[in-house]
Amino acid sequence: MKRFAAVTLATLMLLTVFASAASAQDAVEIRGPVFNGSNIQEIVGTDGITIDATQFAAFFYDINDNVTTETLSIRNVPGNNGNVIGEGGLVYETQIQQVEYEFTGAAGWDNYSVIGFFAEKYIPLKPNSADKLAKLVLDSDDRYTIRTGETLDLGEGYALEAKQVDVEGEKVWLEFTKDGEFVDDEIISVVNENMSTWEVELDDIQDEDDVVVFRVHINQVFQGAVDSIAQIEGLWLIDYANAMTIESDDEFGELNDVSIQGDSLVIRNDDSFTLTRDSEEEIAEGMFFKIADTPTNVLRFYVMKELTDPGTYEVRGQVATGDFTWDATNFAGFFYDINDDVTTETLSVSGLEGNVIPEGGLVYNTTIQNVDFEYDEWGQYPVIGFFAEKYIPLKANSADKLAKLILDSDDRYTVRTGETLDLGEGYALEAKQVDVEGEKVWLEFTKDGEFVDDEIISVVGTGANTWEVELDDIEDEDDVVVFRVHVNQVFQGAVDSIAQIEGLWLIDYANAMTIESDDEFGELNDVSIQGDSLVIRNDDSFTLTRDSEEEIAEGMFFKIADTPSNELRYYPFVERTVGEGEEPDLEDDEPTVGENVTAPEDDENVTAPEDDENVTEPGETPAEEEPTVGETPEEEPADTPGFGVVLGLVGLLAVVYLVRRNN
Repeated sequence: MKRFAAVTLATLMLLTVFASAASAQDAVEIRGPVFNGSNIQEIVGTDGITIDATQFAAFFYDINDNVTTETLSIRNVPGNNGNVIGEGGLVYETQIQQVEYEFTGAAGWDNYSVIGFFAEKYIPLKPNSADKLAKLVLDSDDRYTIRTGETLDLGEGYALEAKQVDVEGEKVWLEFTKDGEFVDDEIISVVNENMSTWEVELDDIQDEDDVVVFRVHINQVFQGAVDSIAQIEGLWLIDYANAMTIESDDEFGELNDVSIQGDSLVIRNDDSFTLTRDSEEEIAEGMFFKIADTPTNVLRFYVMKELTDPGTYEVRGQVATGDFTWDATNFAGFFYDINDDVTTETLSVSGLEGNVIPEGGLVYNTTIQNVDFEYDEWGQYPVIGFFAEKYIPLKANSADKLAKLILDSDDRYTVRTGETLDLGEGYALEAKQVDVEGEKVWLEFTKDGEFVDDEIISVVGTGANTWEVELDDIEDEDDVVVFRVHVNQVFQGAVDSIAQIEGLWLIDYANAMTIESDDEFGELNDVSIQGDSLVIRNDDSFTLTRDSEEEIAEGMFFKIADTPSNELRYYPFVERTVGEGEEPDLEDDEPTVGENVTAPEDDENVTAPEDDENVTEPGETPAEEEPTVGETPEEEPADTPGFGVVLGLVGLLAVVYLVRRNN
């Protein structure tokens, strides 16, 4: 009995550990152009293909200076065959370039050296040598006001403190720290503009001396009866503590032939690279090829970078200099199904006169298409992209009534009776009971905790184990399929009653919408509903104002470069957020880069600098006691939230029991 109790206790403790191990993580996929052909030889051709930052939004790009540093090429080499890239055929290149500081309001703030490295922005420690790099943390012209004794959090553990202001209000004593440890300090005067910028130079950074790691410009100093204040406008910082040196024998994933050529890096594959169909093949450093599930006589793929750190990211389209048309192959924000090669959206600009799009020259078009369910036994369903979001038409051939797609999954989940599977957006599925013979399960579908529908599903008969929830009066439409679930197995054990689900599909019917011909979507306000298509134009001229972001409609923007009047450069973009973006707690009311800070004289709201790629916000904490869709990988039963607690309590009781018996 003691042996059985001990084994049971050990098992329970192991289950307790594993029950809390699974977690879900959202991500943003930024893709490059789509390549489509019968094989790699046809796609590459004799001249090869090259992707740069104007086509691949993950690569570093400065629109104002029109600066790109990175390219990824597939070359025409003898080893190319079928879906295989031969040795030396995959080439990543990056070269140091010069860009302007965000802050340009004082002497010395002109240009600095920058280099993209596998879709991240880095600074070379030596301006003309690409082998020693540090990530850029901050490049900002935002304005911050800090009082003496306050600390400005710069990100990645770096901080700036205003120690004291002199009695005449002309100088401020600043201290620069890393992880709370002193790095350097300086007294800055604002009397002479040439003395109001402080450069922190450090030695022995990857064996390099006199490396400028931080720059700050003091705009004003104020000594009042109550407060002593320093106003900062101009910040630049590199993560010198995590700088790296690249060696010729380094390997970066499949790219393992490194050539350091002064201000350039060239890295090739010295082994063949297989584009395995229906997979994601890592190239290097979080950069992948995504390859479609196609027959052997078709090859379709794109390069992509997956971003998982909480934050908001810009997903842009190809850069244009005049009239242009974007679809999902050159604008990563638009919906695209690589397996079915399905796109639905286009955005076109025509008739540009200088920087003005004439009436009717800006056209957004989207058309219903069919794609496969992720759970492939269900066949296909209609889908439509609508301003870079994936929607489902309530009627298969009519684009005027839409609901957002929440879920299309073939992942496997195990739900015990009494448990609820959180489907997202307030929708949930509960396993109410399993019959005594283990052949049926009673399921209940709810929205915001309110009953919607229920059904008893049998796994014995063919086809009886898929439940479709059809509802009436959804935007005046009846018999609308809003939810589908496939029950794979049912189990009635001595302890647990379990339903195994494989196949989920759900639309947000509660927030469905009807599009009318007189609706307006930002600057697109001439709506034409043409059966399975929507065409929306501008009925007023649209100005692409230089050095601005102009909203097109529904969270889709044009970003326009700061160029002379005889030049125009712009691209469309949408923003995607990973995590919930909660505001961090600030200790002792310390101002933080990214916090809204008000300058005394202009009441300006200051926001997080765009180039501070490493400033992140905490993600969403999953709700307790509910298994979450996406939480459990395929082939594993979903962990039961709260079950770990129960097991832990049982384990503790077992320990007490054994101790008492032994005593």
